[in-house]
Amino acid sequence: MAQDMTIGFIGVGFMGHGMASNLIKCGYPMWIKGNRNREPLESLIAKGAQEATTPREMAQHCDIIHLCLSNSLQVEAVIRGCDGVLAGARDGLIVIDATTADPNSTAVLVDELAEKGATLVDAPLGRTPKEAEAGTLDAMVGCDEATFAKIKPVLECWAGNITHVGGTGSGHKMKLLMNFISMGYAALYAEATVLGASVGLQPAKVREVIGSSRLSNGFFDTFMTYAVDRDREVHKFTIENASKDLRYVNTMAAEAGVVNVMAGAAKHYFTHVEALGQGADYVPMLIDHVARMNGMDMEVEAAKGRD
Repeated sequence: MAQDMTIGFIGVGFMGHGMASNLIKCGYPMWIKGNRNREPLESLIAKGAQEATTPREMAQHCDIIHLCLSNSLQVEAVIRGCDGVLAGARDGLIVIDATTADPNSTAVLVDELAEKGATLVDAPLGRTPKEAEAGTLDAMVGCDEATFAKIKPVLECWAGNITHVGGTGSGHKMKLLMNFISMGYAALYAEATVLGASVGLQPAKVREVIGSSRLSNGFFDTFMTYAVDRDREVHKFTIENASKDLRYVNTMAAEAGVVNVMAGAAKHYFTHVEALGQGADYVPMLIDHVARMNGMDMEVEAAKGRD
C-alpha cells in the first residue's frame, strides 16, 4: 500500500539495511544514501529505492529522514556539512536519529534543526541485524507527544517494541544505559568464563549451568553461542562501537556527578582491545582477548566438552 510520506535513510549497514527494507515493504517511497559498501545500496535500489547524492538532496525530497550511523561525529557531519541535512531542511522535516549518540550532541542538533523548522527525534535501537531484517527491533524514542503520534506508524515498520521514553534526548540516554548493561555483561561473562576455564570448568559447562538458571538472559545466550560454538555472525556489533558507547556512558555519569565504578571498569576491556588494533572484532570476541591476557587460547578451551 502506497504511503503519503517520503522516507530517507542514511546509513544502510548492518542495522540500517533491514530497517530500510521494511520501510519499502510498508509502501513508503524511499531515498537512501550509504557509504563505501555498495552491496546494501544496490539491494535496496533493486527493491525500489532511489539513491541520493547528498544529505541535502535527500532533505529536499523527504518528509522523514532516518540516520543510522556509528557515532555523534558522523551524525554532526551529515547534518551540518556543506551539503548536509541542514542545507536542504525545510519546515516540517523530521529527522529520526537511530544512532547510539552522545546526548550532549543531540541537544545542540535539536536547536539547529529547529531554526530551519525541522524536528529531531532520537530513536536508538535494541537487538541485532537479525531483528532489523525481521522488522522486530526495539526502539527507545525521544520526542514530544504530537511528533511521536505522527511517526509511530513509520517506526512500526521496523520495530516490534516501541517505547516513548520522554522528550528529545531521553532515547539516547536510555540507550546508553542499555549498552552499559549489555557491555558490562560482555566483560563479566568473558572474565567469568575465562576464570572458569582456568580452574577446570569447561566453557560449555558454564553455558549449561548458567543458561539453565535464573541468571540466563538473551545476551548471555548470544554471547555464549560465540564463546562455545564460535559463531562469528551471532552478534555483529563491533568492539569499537561498544567502546564508543561506554565512553559516552562515562561522560554522562561524570556530568551527572555519579560514581560509576562498573562502567569505568567495563570500558577498559574494550579500549584495551581497540589499542591492540582489533576494534573491528565483534563484542562476543572480547572473550578471546581476555583469554589471551591470561595465557589461554579460547578456541582450544571452547572445544572441550562441546558436542
